Amino acid sequence: MDKENSRNTIIFVVCTIALLALYEVFVVGPRERQHAADMRAQAVQAQLAKQAGIPAGGPIYVTRAQALALSPRVPIDTPVLQGSIALKGGRIDDLFLKDYRETIAKTSPPVELFRPEGAKDAYFTDFGWSGPAPTPGPVTLWRQTGGGTLAPGAPVTLSWDNGQGLTFTRNISVDKLYMFTVTDAVTNHGANPIKLAPYASVQRQGQPELSKSQYVFDGAVGALSDQSGSAKYTTKSQTYKGWKKKGDQTFESTGGWLGLTDNYWLAALVPNQTTQIRAQYRVDNVDGVDVFEADFAAPPVTLAPGATVQSSTRVFAGAKKVSVLQAYQKALGIPRFDDAVDWGILWFLTQPIFWLLIKLYDLTGNFGLALLALTVIVKAATFPLANKSYASASKMKLLAPEIDKIKKLYKDDAAKQQQETMALYQREKINPVAGCLPALIPLPIFFALYKVLFVTIEMRQAPFFGFIKDLSARDPTSVWNLFGLIPWHPDAAPLIGGVIGGIGPLHIGFLALLYGFIMWLNQAMTPTTGMDPSQRQIMQFMPLMFIFFFTQMPAGLLVYYCWSTALTILQQYVIMHRYKTENPIDTFIAKLRGRGGGVPVKQ
Repeated sequence: MDKENSRNTIIFVVCTIALLALYEVFVVGPRERQHAADMRAQAVQAQLAKQAGIPAGGPIYVTRAQALALSPRVPIDTPVLQGSIALKGGRIDDLFLKDYRETIAKTSPPVELFRPEGAKDAYFTDFGWSGPAPTPGPVTLWRQTGGGTLAPGAPVTLSWDNGQGLTFTRNISVDKLYMFTVTDAVTNHGANPIKLAPYASVQRQGQPELSKSQYVFDGAVGALSDQSGSAKYTTKSQTYKGWKKKGDQTFESTGGWLGLTDNYWLAALVPNQTTQIRAQYRVDNVDGVDVFEADFAAPPVTLAPGATVQSSTRVFAGAKKVSVLQAYQKALGIPRFDDAVDWGILWFLTQPIFWLLIKLYDLTGNFGLALLALTVIVKAATFPLANKSYASASKMKLLAPEIDKIKKLYKDDAAKQQQETMALYQREKINPVAGCLPALIPLPIFFALYKVLFVTIEMRQAPFFGFIKDLSARDPTSVWNLFGLIPWHPDAAPLIGGVIGGIGPLHIGFLALLYGFIMWLNQAMTPTTGMDPSQRQIMQFMPLMFIFFFTQMPAGLLVYYCWSTALTILQQYVIMHRYKTENPIDTFIAKLRGRGGGVPVKQ
């Protein structure tokens, strides 16, 4: 029966791998190629329709440069930002982040945050007033009346007259980082009172490609009070996918903040924290394009003849660096602003691990070294419990002959086998369950560290040494070209590099192979006494399965786990020597020396 179970297990594993490969080749691959071809065909058709003056089935976009040219502009130039303000609409709709690049290549362009309307995937902020009188809108052409280039300490002023007694003024300033302040004022030169309500919005036209990833959060996010006048703020978040299903959402809040977020970047509106607002997450489909908008409106005010009223809104547009978010949270009283970072359900582990990594980075100057130091700290914290567990496991390995005798003696009586085995454990003061603890302890650390590597911009493109140029990305090396020794790029292969780039399911990097070997060695040093043969067979396949699983993980996670497992092996080796338990390391050394055996087993 045991041989049959083992055979069935092997057949199941082989069939599963074969089915996954066939699905990738004949289903996923053609689907991605067809999608890419469809997108190219649509682009060509749209261009031809535009040239012929024939309306196309959807919107026709212009290039980014052409979209910028549709409006006079006010330049933005700060230590960390570069872009411009469109005088048509008075929008902040052109913004790049100087300190961050799209890839690790030296020639890679800076990260684009905002893009003007008219170009594909437009993304911008908008401000204004709503009311019965003509108010500035998307096509309003503002006039610059003060300042030149927007820079820290150098605000700009825009103005517009509606021709019916109202003059609108917009003053825009920016600090040295990512916070803009937009102050809108309106003066009533007419003879009648006017009722107006200020608003602000951040809008994105089209769902970003990144939102298809299940590992990161992007969509609407904010911290708003539970009810009008409440001092308690809760995070209100919604992924783009869930947002489309759920539709528009409205919240009443006093102060708070809301906006749109990517994994690393944030565009958020921050109203006056004493103002009661009506906040909304809105989604519409315009000409086949999903338009996502986070906005708020303040209560209307009555503007008497000759009076001036103003409204001020802060706009955060930049990188979600934790220290920066927390500094704004403290200085400006923005509630829960660091919740813009998606810490996940294990936030109580994720945040302390991130804090510790930053402290270790400050000491070492390298996030890879910080990960190694973090591993040592985690192992030290769990050392007493793990040490006791490994000691118990070593004792169990010494008892393997006794357990085999019990199995032979009571081979037809499973209950008696169990009874005698437990009695043996009690006499030797062994807890068989204790061996599971070292395997369970790393699991929450794994998920928390995985989250830290994926969502914190501090880890983005953080180099280690050698070929590891980005700890938050996957290992770029591949066994299929002997780690770069063969002049062939496996990225072109569907199962290795993916159909449209990236890393496929059969990509095998150096770090994944290293971890597979270390995991195998760790298992070889772990006793399998009492384990069912079929279970033992599955355990032997685990290192191979984990090679493919971990090759899809960030390199930093593999660095952590390789080092952590190596320390575990060292700890087990020392304990096995103490109890004179046979282990594969001593056996291998003995064979190299020609003795042909390992450390004698204690009788």
